[in-house]
Amino acid sequence: MAILRKREMKQMLPEERKKKVSELRAELTTIRTSVKSGGTVENPSRVRELRRTVARLLTAENSPVVTEEAG
Repeated sequence: MAILRKREMKQMLPEERKKKVSELRAELTTIRTSVKSGGTVENPSRVRELRRTVARLLTAENSPVVTEEAG
């Protein structure tokens, strides 16, 4: 299941997106550190899910905002 849905990402303010990205990156760092120190991950697919969610948030943040012009 997705961490964040596309609809949720669009509704977030830019500050909220940045905060969420930093939270997800911190979690990813924690998981990577535990693996490097010889531990195991409860859910290995969580790493992939975190990476993809961070990428989606950054893409949503950097994409231009499309506004409709009446005309």
